[in-house]
Amino acid sequence: MPRLTENEKVTIEGLNSKNETNRSVARRLGVSEGTVRYHLRKVREGRRDEDGRREKRFLAQEHAEAIEHWLCERQSEDGQGRTRNLAELYEWLVAEHGYGGSYRSVWRYVRAHYPRPKRRPYRRVELPPGAQAQVDWCERRLVIGGQERTVYGFFMVLAHSRAEALVWRESMDQLHWQQAHNEGFARMGGVPATVRIDNLATGMDKAGPTGRVNAIYARYAAAAGFHVDACPVRLPRAKGKVERRIGALVGSILRKAPEGFDSLEQLQAFTDALASASAWKRLCPASGESVAVAHAREKELLRGCECLPEIFDTVLTRKVRGDCTVPFEGRSYSVPFHLAWQQVEVRGGPGTVSFLHAGREVARHRRATAERVLVDPSHYEGPATNTHEPPLPLGKMGARLLEIAEAPVQLRSAELYQRLMEVAR
Repeated sequence: MPRLTENEKVTIEGLNSKNETNRSVARRLGVSEGTVRYHLRKVREGRRDEDGRREKRFLAQEHAEAIEHWLCERQSEDGQGRTRNLAELYEWLVAEHGYGGSYRSVWRYVRAHYPRPKRRPYRRVELPPGAQAQVDWCERRLVIGGQERTVYGFFMVLAHSRAEALVWRESMDQLHWQQAHNEGFARMGGVPATVRIDNLATGMDKAGPTGRVNAIYARYAAAAGFHVDACPVRLPRAKGKVERRIGALVGSILRKAPEGFDSLEQLQAFTDALASASAWKRLCPASGESVAVAHAREKELLRGCECLPEIFDTVLTRKVRGDCTVPFEGRSYSVPFHLAWQQVEVRGGPGTVSFLHAGREVARHRRATAERVLVDPSHYEGPATNTHEPPLPLGKMGARLLEIAEAPVQLRSAELYQRLMEVAR
C-alpha cells in the first residue's frame, strides 16, 4: 500500500467532503481506491496518524522460542556483525515447525523484537598482475541468421588490467564451459594463477570457497595450471569486476547492432573487435594506464596458452578387458595389448574418446559412432613387455579375410577368392 503524503491526505478528505467518489479521488492522486478507503476509515475511527497494522499480532509470534533459538545459534556460528539471513530462518520455520505465515511476517517480527545486526563494510582489493581472472555467464536472446536464438556469453576479466573477453557459446554444459575457458585464455594471452568462478554446477559440486570443485573441471584446471577460486555463496560483489563489466559490453553490442548477425561467428568477430577497441579507451584503475597497455604488461606474467588441455565432459576409470578393449558408452574401444587387465582413465570429449595410463595418452578413438566396436589393429602388435606377451598373430585364414575386407567389392578378383580356398584346404 503506497504511503500517502500529508498533502494527499488533506486532498482526500477535502474531495470526500465534496461528495467526490473514492474512485475519482484515487484516479486524481494516482493511488488505488483501497488506499483512499483505508485513509478515510482511519479518519472516521479517530486514528488519523496511527497505523492499524502495528496492533496486529505477528503470526511468527507463535514460534518466538524457535526464532530465538535459531538466531542465537546462527550468531554463534557466524560471529558478531554478520547480517542475519531471514530467508533461511523462514525456510527453517516452514520445514521444521510447520509455519504457515509469510516471509514478510517473519521479517516484521524479527525487526520489531531484535536490534538490527551490525553492518560490515567490505575490503577493496587490487590484485597484482597475473594473479586472477574472474568469469561468469550471461544469457541473451539475439537475432542470428534471421532468427531469434538464445546464446550464452562467457565473460572473462583479468582482475589487474581489466582486460576482458566475451566468448559466445550455444550451451553452458561442461564441454562449452571448458571450451569457453580455452578461448578466453587465448584472448587474454595466457592463464592466470587463479580463476574466480560463481557456484554453478559445471564448476562446483558443493558451493563456497571451502566447497568441492566439480571433478571434471578440477582435472581441467589442473591440466591448464590454475587454481579454482569459488565465490562465497550469495555474494556477487566477490567477483565485482566481472559483474560490473558484463552488462556494459553486452549492452554496447545490442546498441551497435540491433539488427542482429548473420552467424555466431560474425557475432564473435564483432564482439572481439568491440572489446579490443574498448581496451584503448578504458583506464586500468591499478596503474592509471589504458587497459590495453596494462594488459600488454600483464601478459608477461601469464602462463602460456600452449599448456591448455583438450576439453572433455566425462572422466572415469575403467579396467581393460582381456581382448584389449575398454567399455564406454555402450561401445568397446581397443588400447595397446600391454594394458590388458590394467586400469586406464577414459576422457570423453567433443567427438573423441581418449585413454590415458600413467598420465600419458595411449589411445584415441572417434566418439558416439554407429559402430559398437572400434579396434585399431596396431594395438595388438609390438614386442613383448615384462608383464605381457603380444596376442597370437592372425592365422592365414584371418589374414586373407582382412585382405578381402580391405579391397572394394568391385576390385576383388577371382584370384583373391581362389587363394582363400587354398588356405581353407
